[in-house]
Amino acid sequence: MSRSERSPLLLAGLLAAAGVAHFAAPRPFDAIVPSALPGSRRAWTYGSGAVELALAAGIAAPRTRAVAAKAAAAFFVGVFPANVQMAVDWRSRPAPLRTAALARLPLQLPLVLWARGVARKEEGRP
Repeated sequence: MSRSERSPLLLAGLLAAAGVAHFAAPRPFDAIVPSALPGSRRAWTYGSGAVELALAAGIAAPRTRAVAAKAAAAFFVGVFPANVQMAVDWRSRPAPLRTAALARLPLQLPLVLWARGVARKEEGRP
């Protein structure tokens, strides 16, 4: 299996792992839900976990891969405020945790580009 054939499956695996984590250990995710969002933080945690699982399934299936990958790119943009919230909340934590929180911010861009690349490849575009 070539690298380009593995790419969608790796993205699906990443999303599936993140989705499962939202249900298996929700407290860290609850903590980074921006307080401006209505409703309970746990509902947002479970909702985003369910979306990640659905996106993973969509990307894993060739028939729905392109649309699911585009949706994943949008999702990665949409959860960026949670990463900002985490960086703000963790500014007084020990240096390694602060660094991890700050490192998450620029990592969203490669995720968005990866998902867009999977969608383009599936559509036959460069």
